[in-house]
Amino acid sequence: MERTPIDIPALQQKKANREKITMLTAYDAAWARLLDEAGVDVILVGDSAANVVLGYRDTLPVTMDEMILLTRAVSRGTRYAMVLGDMPFLSYQSDVRDAIVNAGRFLKEGGAVGVKIEGGAAMAETVRALVRAGIPTVGHLGLTPQTASLIGGYRCQGRTAHAARRILDDALLLQDAGAFLIVLECVPDRVAEEIARRCKVPIIGIGAGAACDGQVLVLHDMLGMGRGGHSPRFVHRFENLGDRVVAAVQRYGADVRAGTFPGPDHVFAIPDDEWDAFTKDGKA
Repeated sequence: MERTPIDIPALQQKKANREKITMLTAYDAAWARLLDEAGVDVILVGDSAANVVLGYRDTLPVTMDEMILLTRAVSRGTRYAMVLGDMPFLSYQSDVRDAIVNAGRFLKEGGAVGVKIEGGAAMAETVRALVRAGIPTVGHLGLTPQTASLIGGYRCQGRTAHAARRILDDALLLQDAGAFLIVLECVPDRVAEEIARRCKVPIIGIGAGAACDGQVLVLHDMLGMGRGGHSPRFVHRFENLGDRVVAAVQRYGADVRAGTFPGPDHVFAIPDDEWDAFTKDGKA
């Protein structure tokens, strides 16, 4: 079956058909090509780029310019997957005009299809304004890393009836405001299942159980490429590329030091007559 680019109706149809949606993060063209070839539905250029590829302690310092640069690279490496840009801290919270201008940059400069913002009821009007401006928007509820200090840190959200109800209400508000997709992070699985059942838009889980309409993970986490940091409980390592990369680089270093790399298959030859002419000129 011939592949066609994923669009919003395609994601809605997947929910209707109970087909799971796959989403992963990527931050450059090389990884975007691989994810695209593998058939991932959605590539999120997450603000997780701050710690994963830019070396910041958390997500807060990453700038709009940095996010646009990364998003543009991912868009150039993608043919079929939907590319979403993650709006960084303070790019949309101050006022609606800032939100529209910054979100528009993800589409105009970054080549993204849409953007993701964090927050529930407080962000509903911002979502509405973005959608009204023609910018497809994704919501993010539960654990919201940009405001983790306000919700007790990096921990599961919605573990009481009141908190679970608030997340459900927020999801319905975002849906009514026009969000076409909602990410639920670190929410009890039964709560996420009920939200997915109650919402018409696809619900994408990360640490929210298998009943969500799809899943998202940080690419470097699921490939075991993080070194020396805490791995969230919800991460399953599908591969340990970090260990394999270290081993490969060690083999490279050993071969270089031993003089076995580069070998005969890795060099270029000069014709004998040109060599003779070159050495003769050199002796002269």
